[in-house]
Amino acid sequence: MSKSNKKASIKPQANNSSSSSERKPVLSIIKDIQRQTRRQYSVEEKIRIVLEGLQGELYVVK
Repeated sequence: MSKSNKKASIKPQANNSSSSSERKPVLSIIKDIQRQTRRQYSVEEKIRIVLEGLQGELYVVK
């Protein structure tokens, strides 16, 4: 390939102010979806997770 072909394939970048205003709603939509689909732990699972964490801390202390 010649250098002129490479330059022709590069697209000019849009103004940052317009792209950032478009990205904010997209990022907020993604975060909303993540919040809604976040895993819900039962009480038993929460206790198990805490106990495993405490057990790991005991090994570190010794």
